[in-house]
Formats: sequence, structure tokens, C-alpha cells
Amino acid sequence: MKMMPDENVAGNVEDFPVGSHKVIKIGKREIGVFNVDGAFYALPNICPHQVGPLCQGKVSGTLVANKDTNWKRTWDREGEILACPWHRLEFNIKTGECLAYPEVKIRSYNVKIEEGKVKVW
Repeated sequence: MKMMPDENVAGNVEDFPVGSHKVIKIGKREIGVFNVDGAFYALPNICPHQVGPLCQGKVSGTLVANKDTNWKRTWDREGEILACPWHRLEFNIKTGECLAYPEVKIRSYNVKIEEGKVKVW
């Protein structure tokens, strides 16, 4: 039987204002906890490219050019894109998908809010 992993308190909800993130340590793992428009996400602080400190990177948006934009470059997904500080490889915080290489996806951790606490497992 598989045991449910322990929940770990990352902090209080007020420690994570909308648009903010911080790196926490759970055991030997460093995990970035993000508040994107009031929803919480958690990603490992390791970039798959060259194991850089992914979650210490800048959160921003990205340029998009597709049929919906009539192939004109437009700024999109503000606050949802994390860029690795080492080589600027971009990841979607909500899905863990790499924008440049969609077949590369980093894991995400479960997050829930309970009694004013942000819990990660």
C-alpha cells in the first residue's frame, strides 16, 4: 500500500501575496511556491537543462505569435511564466511545461490552503 506523503507547511497565505513566490526547503528538496492570481503552485527548484536554481528566476509573461494573434507578437500569460536565471529557459508555472521544448515538463507538487496555511506535498 502506498502511503500518502506528509503535508508540509510552506507558510501562511499572507506570506505569498498575489504575484509572489519564494523557495522553501522540505527535507532535502528546495521547492518554489507561487501565487498566480490567487491560485498556488509548487515546482522543484531544479532546471532540467543544467540543474540551475529554476525557482530563483524571474516570473513574467512571454511573447506569443500565432493564428489567434494574426501572427503578430503579443505579450501573454503575465505572471505565469518562470525563466531559469542561468539560461532563461521558460516554464509555465501552472503546467510545468517548457515553452521552448513542450515535450519537457517538470513535475509539480500538490498545494492546498488549509486554516490560513499553504501546505505542499
